[in-house]
Amino acid sequence: MKNVKYLECVNCGKHYAPEKGRYTCDVCGPSLGILDVIYDYEYIKTKVSKESLKNNKNYDMWRYEPFMAVEEDGPKGKLRVGWSPLYKADGLAKEIGLDTLYVKDDGINPTSSLKDRASAIAVAKALEEKAEVICCSSTGNAASSTAGNAASVGIKSVIFVPGRAPQGKVAQLKIFGANVMSVQGSYEETFKLSAEAIEKYGWYNRNAAVNPYCVEGKKTVSIETCEQMNWEVPDWIVFSVGDGCTIAGAYKGYVDLYEAGFIDKLPRVAGIQAEGCAPLAHAWMEKREWKPEEENTLADSIAVGVPRNAVKALRAVEKSNGVWETVTDEEIMDAMRFMGKHAGVFGEPAGSAGMAGLRKLVAKGVIKKHESVVCAVTGNGLKDVVHAIEAAGEPIKVEPTSEGLAKAMKEIGY
Repeated sequence: MKNVKYLECVNCGKHYAPEKGRYTCDVCGPSLGILDVIYDYEYIKTKVSKESLKNNKNYDMWRYEPFMAVEEDGPKGKLRVGWSPLYKADGLAKEIGLDTLYVKDDGINPTSSLKDRASAIAVAKALEEKAEVICCSSTGNAASSTAGNAASVGIKSVIFVPGRAPQGKVAQLKIFGANVMSVQGSYEETFKLSAEAIEKYGWYNRNAAVNPYCVEGKKTVSIETCEQMNWEVPDWIVFSVGDGCTIAGAYKGYVDLYEAGFIDKLPRVAGIQAEGCAPLAHAWMEKREWKPEEENTLADSIAVGVPRNAVKALRAVEKSNGVWETVTDEEIMDAMRFMGKHAGVFGEPAGSAGMAGLRKLVAKGVIKKHESVVCAVTGNGLKDVVHAIEAAGEPIKVEPTSEGLAKAMKEIGY
């Protein structure tokens, strides 16, 4: 990979070659020794420019291949991942109290979440290494995206999910032909079992918190957003946070663009966690080291009590002079209704947590009216219809008579 200099440990700074099977630092171990991909930006500049992107008709995440740690013109998955819509949400902005708000709807990706970006690059790396099996643990979205992207190229998948994973996501896994292990325990226990199986059987490790390349897929959401905004950088980007990989990738996308000379400033980052499972937000608010928490939230995709990418997530917020915020399950449910009603965007609970947090940050005066904001919706509402119906309410039941119709119309003001 000519565009990659080396992998660097975020804890001790030790450098490693990007070789097969290299995931974490030998000195710091898998829990602390998370690796960063360090790029040769001068080389990247020779491969891509704003002008070359204007002429590139390949509208998916691979239009940004020079910014990703994959072999040039190497094997890729078959699903079309990326180039999700960026809506200028004037109705939402007015209701919240902002002048300029964009909503990035990544729920329209092939398996209906932003996690397809990470899985696409993981599958590409698995193909490079000629892996026969790819494995991960997940609360749902990373699982289904891994299974779907692997199925597109004929790689077998073994997926570990906690027993609380929503049925919609489990259904996706089974349809994609994954071997699904429903662990009757927490996400942390699920992660440990997947790590044990990966070590024992030598499978390709797609766990985003360990695999340094997954962040490189996730960062394309920001590179893409910036191009869709004609290379204008918003004042703020807002993301819901679970294990920290997504927010780390979102920030790194802007850093890469800055280092390559595409933009001249960086956005501030707001990380949103569910109050019932907010180890990073609570640590920041209380000015202490983070510690594990219970996974007590309906937003399953961000219910991660032991975030594996804590260092990168905290660093993204700190370096950008950003903030953390927490939201209750009730605020998340309200944000689902609010975003659907005023923007026509249907987010699952975790995908709507960012919007719930944005509303709080504007109300508190942390994000100012004149500041521009991009809020990411990371997963589609059809992933979890049980909570969607709970948030929206049941339909009006109408008797099949004229009297029944009149009664029903009266209920809605006619």
